[in-house]
Amino acid sequence: MTNTTATADVTNATNAMEPSTVAPASAPGPATGTPRVVALYPNPVRQEDAGEFVTLAFPDETPLGRCALADDEGSVRLPDVTVRGRVTLSTAPNRTRALVDGRVIESELPSLANAGERLVLVCDGQVVDAASYADAPEGEVYARGVWRSPGRTAFDVRSVTDAPTTVFALPDAPGVVTDTLEAAERRVLLGGYTFTSARVAAALRDAAARGVRVRVLVEGGPVGGVSAREAALLDSLAATPNVTVTVIDGPHARYPFHHAKYAVVDDAALVTSENWDPSGVGGRATRGWGAVVRDPALADALAAVHRADSGWLDGVGWDAYRSNATFQPPSTANGTYPAAFPALSTSAERVSLVVSPDTSKRALVGFVENATETLAVEQMDFDPDTALWNATLAAAERGVRVRVLLSSAWYAREENAARAARLNERARRDGLDLRAKLVDPRGRYGHLHVKGAIADGARVLVGSVNWNANAVNANRETDLVIADPEIGRYYARLFRADWRGGVWTLPVGLALAALCGLCGACLYLRREISFAAVDAGTDGDDSGTETLGWRGEEWE
Repeated sequence: MTNTTATADVTNATNAMEPSTVAPASAPGPATGTPRVVALYPNPVRQEDAGEFVTLAFPDETPLGRCALADDEGSVRLPDVTVRGRVTLSTAPNRTRALVDGRVIESELPSLANAGERLVLVCDGQVVDAASYADAPEGEVYARGVWRSPGRTAFDVRSVTDAPTTVFALPDAPGVVTDTLEAAERRVLLGGYTFTSARVAAALRDAAARGVRVRVLVEGGPVGGVSAREAALLDSLAATPNVTVTVIDGPHARYPFHHAKYAVVDDAALVTSENWDPSGVGGRATRGWGAVVRDPALADALAAVHRADSGWLDGVGWDAYRSNATFQPPSTANGTYPAAFPALSTSAERVSLVVSPDTSKRALVGFVENATETLAVEQMDFDPDTALWNATLAAAERGVRVRVLLSSAWYAREENAARAARLNERARRDGLDLRAKLVDPRGRYGHLHVKGAIADGARVLVGSVNWNANAVNANRETDLVIADPEIGRYYARLFRADWRGGVWTLPVGLALAALCGLCGACLYLRREISFAAVDAGTDGDDSGTETLGWRGEEWE
């Protein structure tokens, strides 16, 4: 852009600035109540950077024409209008209005170089604020000292108490998901990464036929691409009255992946670790955790996330997305597994909705840091280069008994084995009560896909957030933190069964022992079956440490 020369006092004020006095955009002005530079957008997703903007904040009513923006090359006098509060100055206001809230005014701006810039706000010949940045990423806004995509949300943690809650395991209880969807009367707002479940699609079409408003939101660029099976199911949904299908895609995508797995069904919030696929919520392959919380406030909070994600520039209608998309060959999952863990319905003492990347790092690290006695971590992915890894080690160092169970799926086995070995070596070196290993499903499920944890046997983390940096800091994800002893015991039993390696099977040696002594064999069998009953979540001794899942001999 071409700079317009302002008055000499503005130029002199700019030239007088020393580099050390330039503050980042997050810094306050030099005096309370002065105007501030709030955000910069120097590298739009447009040819020749069309649509650059600067957002300013004026605490008092101010004639904008008395101010200018300047860089090292010159300055630009601002439009002759009176403003108050937050205002965005843009070279292309029609484009900018879709990216920001509040008033947008067309204005020339200093050239905002992609390689870096120093920008000064001058009013009445005095420097009132300044901002600097380096190496502007394409399509991101600089605000509060960091780069982020425009339109990113800032949802706080939302908590409710005494909430009717059903917790369940997959593949054991897939009926919880379809039963919840089939009971819809007013709305179903579904958010997912992939969607290939014909059974779920049928439940949504049936709900729409009853007059239920159905909104489906999925990721447009999952790893491996969108399958032809998913395209066919979304075609069928998009063609159904009362159903809207939206795909997160395009150059304005705010998150690397829309990886959340949830549904708002009337006044209930369903959150799970599993995709909307036969392998996941269909119960055909993966070990997963899920919860349905029946609370209007929590459901509305999750509905707000769905609304924010489907209603912005990166929300593309299915027909528009499909016209330019290619689809991959489908893959199917047809495994069958025992239903050892029935769902549990109770009233949860407290449930909190955590949204990534808005609050997940703080909430998840806090979850680990607040563990005082035991911490059980069951994860598909656990990255050592994260605050969660460090927090887990710190928990063990302060005396918490830590167990980490990782996926042994073919695509994660080698990496997870190295991570487990690293944790175990640290435990041996420092004498920590910490153990880590890969899961052995033994026919209970195909592979581990959980992203969960249990702290002190009474707080449980359920949701879609893998314990890696991208999931915590960048992806759209949803998690529930459930604080309730009964639910804690449910998941502790489930974790213990997965840690031990599936269901109990009759040892061959027992049959041989029976030939030598029927009485001894019966006593042995009785003891083994009693342990299996506790693992399966059936009646057993729920007293003492066993309810927390920490029988010493079962964890070594």
